[in-house]
Amino acid sequence: MKNNRILIPASIRLKFSLATAFGASLLLGAAAALAQGLPTAAPEAVGFSAERLERLDSLIEDAIADDQVAGAVALIARDGRAAHLAAYGMADIDDGEPMQIDTLFRFASMTKPITSLAVMMLYEKGRFLLNEPVSKYIPELANPRVLSTTGKGSVPAGSEISIHDLLTHTSGLSYGFLAQGAGPAELARRYVEAGVSDGLVQTEGVVADLPGRLNQAPLLFEPGSQWAYSLSIDVLGRLVEVASGMTLAEFFETRIFEPLGMDDTAFFLDADSAERLASVYSTGTDGSLIELGPEPIELGTLTYSASFHYDGPQTYYSGGAGLVSTAGDYARFLQLMLNGGELDGVRLLSPRTVEFMTRNQIGDLNVSPGVKFGLGFAVIDDPGLVGETQSAGNYNWGGFFNTSFFVDPSERMFAVLLTQRFPGDETNLRDKFVSAVYQAMLE
Repeated sequence: MKNNRILIPASIRLKFSLATAFGASLLLGAAAALAQGLPTAAPEAVGFSAERLERLDSLIEDAIADDQVAGAVALIARDGRAAHLAAYGMADIDDGEPMQIDTLFRFASMTKPITSLAVMMLYEKGRFLLNEPVSKYIPELANPRVLSTTGKGSVPAGSEISIHDLLTHTSGLSYGFLAQGAGPAELARRYVEAGVSDGLVQTEGVVADLPGRLNQAPLLFEPGSQWAYSLSIDVLGRLVEVASGMTLAEFFETRIFEPLGMDDTAFFLDADSAERLASVYSTGTDGSLIELGPEPIELGTLTYSASFHYDGPQTYYSGGAGLVSTAGDYARFLQLMLNGGELDGVRLLSPRTVEFMTRNQIGDLNVSPGVKFGLGFAVIDDPGLVGETQSAGNYNWGGFFNTSFFVDPSERMFAVLLTQRFPGDETNLRDKFVSAVYQAMLE
């Protein structure tokens, strides 16, 4: 049986229509408030078809009706203005709580681009060079060893891990839950024995503990030789602390969130804010959605808890998975990147550094067919191999709980889709969302 849901009425979505001058001004005023700091525009004013954007609405509403997700928030902006911002379905089914424009989401790996921004801000200040060994600043990572080709034991690595290796996920580190097969399974076991946190559960201690724990296990491969998704960005969170003299949370708050007006973005929530956090859902044996409760869930070497953002010690700042945010807040970060490092008179990076971050940094290596990696972002190198209509040069990423974004510099556009599902995008909703955005563009 399908769960009952309430779709957010179109009247409170960010929509535009022909109206009297008086009515239009009221609508635009309300829309501006909903856009949480981004100016707004009628879809046609920035090259979108309002009629074709309704296909995007149908895509998400159909996913809700089919029990793929409980609810969602979608945002599309072009030329610095939000042309589509809508909430769909439920933030919490059992409580009858509709999704809202400002609902909070667990962003998980969408934390990584913000940590990469922080690293590059410190790089611009001359605190380190990207090709330096990270062990110069985090000695616990000196003298790494590499898993032997037999999958048992290890040998000394041929080189140290560089900061660039960490930014590009070519460090040889891994995630415990991603390590499968004979050799990587040994690595996963070593991560568990060392107490390595994936950043998705209540974690005792601080992120300064992580490098020493990681160095108790070998690397998956020689630094710089392969691409593998990993805890590299969590290590960079510790580098930000060492280079700045602040905790990662303090640096984020004072150097990024406050200057950009990202008031709803944080690692942890107080009781009032926790009420705005969307619930996480999975698919039950009968095909219906079931809410994941606060108790830790173990899947192999992965441990996840839906409550770690508002429960537990709240001292471990995961630069790879720890942030909670809203569509509006994250839009301000993405607009900063699209603007070449500046937003509303606040400049955090130079245009040259943003361009450097968002181009291929891994040479002939690949994330997947047609996809390269920059510094904190996947980069579309060949849309034909990807099999989508997006532009070459797009940069993007997503999160463990089915959140995603992409930025298209050539079209001066970005889009964000937020849901809360575990495991992730089994129905390819995120890819279909990208297609729905592009089919609505008329110029």
